[in-house]
This record gives sequence, C-alpha cells and structure tokens, in this order.
Amino acid sequence: MGVKRVKIEDANSNFEREPLIRPFGFKGGYVSEVWQSVVCLKSTSGARGLGIGTQSVLWSDASVFASHTEAGGNALMFAVTEFALKLLRGTSFTSPVKLLEELLGEVHEYGKKITNNPDLRLTFTLNSLVAVDNALWMLFANENNITNFNDLIPEEYRPALSYRHKQLASIPLMTYGVPLNEIVKAVNDGYFFLKIKIGSDPDGDGDREKMLHWDMKRFEEIHKAIGDVRIEHTEDGKIPYYLDANGRYDSKERLQRFLDHAEKIGAFDQIAILEEPFPEEYEVDVSDLGVRIAADESAHSDTDVRKRTEMGYGAIALKPIAKTLSMSLKILKVAYQVNVPCFCADLTVIPILVDWNKNVAARIAPLPGMKIGVLETNGHQNYRRWNQLLRYHPHYGAEWMKTKQGLFHLDEDFYASSGGIFEISKHYRNLVGGC
Repeated sequence: MGVKRVKIEDANSNFEREPLIRPFGFKGGYVSEVWQSVVCLKSTSGARGLGIGTQSVLWSDASVFASHTEAGGNALMFAVTEFALKLLRGTSFTSPVKLLEELLGEVHEYGKKITNNPDLRLTFTLNSLVAVDNALWMLFANENNITNFNDLIPEEYRPALSYRHKQLASIPLMTYGVPLNEIVKAVNDGYFFLKIKIGSDPDGDGDREKMLHWDMKRFEEIHKAIGDVRIEHTEDGKIPYYLDANGRYDSKERLQRFLDHAEKIGAFDQIAILEEPFPEEYEVDVSDLGVRIAADESAHSDTDVRKRTEMGYGAIALKPIAKTLSMSLKILKVAYQVNVPCFCADLTVIPILVDWNKNVAARIAPLPGMKIGVLETNGHQNYRRWNQLLRYHPHYGAEWMKTKQGLFHLDEDFYASSGGIFEISKHYRNLVGGC
C-alpha cells in the first residue's frame, strides 16, 4: 500500500519562554532563557500533527544574537517559523524530507530579509523549522497509521540507523561557568563522557590570546581533577573528552598551541572529539592535527558534510533537534556513505525533544573507541523548571528517561513506544488551542 498524500488545511503556533538556572555561556556569549516553539498542523482529513522546537539564536547565528536583544533575536526566529506555516497552508506532500527541501530556500530568504542579514547562516533557518518539521512528521505518521520510529524513517536512510543500543552514555555539558567541583561531582555520579566548552572570552574584549591561555588553564585543571578515573565503556578504559570551541579559534596555529599543551599535560590522547574549532569561513585541512575534528554548525546540510569530510573532519554532530529530522537524515546518509561517524548532540532541549534525539542516537553506530552509543543532554543542568518539564512528557517516569550512573538504559518499552514521540503532550497541545 502506497504512502497517502497529505494536504495541510490549517496551522497554528505559539511559544513558551523557559528561564535558565544561570546564564549559559558559549561562543563568548551568554543566554538567560530558551524559547520553545510549538506548531500544530491539521490536514483536510482531520488528522493533526504537533511539533515542538527549541530555539537557539546564539548557536545558530551569533551575529543575529549580537545585533539584537536576547528576546529580539528569539522573536525574529519565531517570525521565520510563522512564515513557514504561512507557506504550508494548502500544501500537499507525501514526504516531509522533500517538503522541507521545497520550503527551505524561500524561508531562508525571508530570514535574511527580516534579520537584515544577507549572510544569515542556514542553521538559523533550520533551527526555526524544527517544530514545523516535527509537526510534518507527526501529521504524516497519523495520516499513514505509523506508530513506530523504525517505520517512520524512509527506506533510503535505514541502513545508517540499524543499531539497537541497550545503553547510551549521557553526555553532560561543562560550560565556562561550571565550577570544577561540579565537574568532579558529575564524574563521581557516574558521568564519564564530558562535553567541555572552550573558546571563552574571559575579559569580554575578544582577545584570542587571552582565550587560549584561559582554555589551557581550564583544561589542565579539569584533567588533573578527573583524568585518572577509569571506566568500563571505552576501549582504553579512560575518560574521553569532548571539546567544543563553537568556531572561536581563529587559526590552525593557535589551535595547535592548545593541542601542544594538552600533549604536555597528558590529556591529548583522551580527546575523543574536538568540535568546530574554527569559524565556518576558515577553510583548512585538519587531517594532520592528530585528534578527531567534528563538524556541527558548519555542517548545515548534506552538501556541507561532503565538503567538511574532504577537509579532514572525522565526525559529524547530528542535531535532529536543531537542524530538523529531515535534514539530519540527509546528513547521516552522506556521513554513512563516506564512513564518517556521527553522534547526537544537544541544543539544551526539553525532555520530549531529548527523546526525539534519543531515537536517532539509539540506532547509529558507536563512536570509535566507545563500546556503547552516546547522547548529549544538558537540559537538566540548565533549565530552572526541569522537573516540571519532565512532567510534560507523555511517558513521565519511564525508566528510559532517567540517567543512572551516567547511562540511559534503553529497554523494550523504549523501542516499542519510540520514546513517546508519537503521543501528544497535553501541556504543549494546550498552547496551540488543543491540537
């Protein structure tokens, strides 16, 4: 039986502002709240699809963040979401992936216009479309009686999603402001794969030399505190470091000085991933750095993935919760074809979106050197209302939602329910008039 053509009759949207525990520092900037956008799509047959997206203006385009107030930047991104919904009304589709392809160009041009930024990064537009894309997938699922993530994924993308992990390492985020004692506590609590932000702007003056020395000192302190801990989930038994520079290093030479320092203190061999060291426009071969360089923001699309792998990038940060599931499937397919490993990174998303990400992380191959899969999630560290946000999840209290000794345990119930993504959260449904 073929796939049903879905015609969108109406669309509704809203957003909710979630305060953070403390300012969240990365890319040399800080955010104090995160907007959650909610989209409801209705088809002519009466089916509905609810989608949620977490906005991150600073991550997706730091220039938009810098040129507006925090609320102003978020409002612009939500306006791009609204524009996409305007285009969707009356549209028919049989594939969310193809519909996103058709939408993206026009929506991106609108984004450039309202931000007054002709160089607007594609990630800004993709971030604005996450709630839209999720709603499209759910509407498509409801129209076609699909109730499982495996069946939702088109066949051409399934080879890259053939794993079925029983455990995922939960990766917490250590931003500039996280005290050393909290990092040590996290390791004592069982977390062992740590994402550490580098690229700080300690005096707020953009001085890259100060940044380098701050980074070297910070990394040395962390390594001295936890570097000797032994674990069972890596091939070498050592704690792996996941460093994220968010494009803050201005040259390969400066990054090499950081890596030389890591070698000096004995931490070099434990760097599992060094993500986005350079600005996107700084195109240089990274294959001789001796560590696995990962692309995140610079891998906007499947085309960018090919380009980055040719430059020596050795991993791709998948973000279905930041760049849409549709684009992430295309990115994953290309990475799989060229044998470049992927992993699922966070955008400080809410619990429901953690499980959208978890569905992908549970099915992709483990990173080299790892015995199990990985999933970054840091919302529990950053949202003031995290415990309340957990209650908005349709499967609140499920064992697979909990991190135990640094691990998510994925049982039969997780795979049978697909992490609850096919069920509608009452709270978010009410935000869009009872979708």
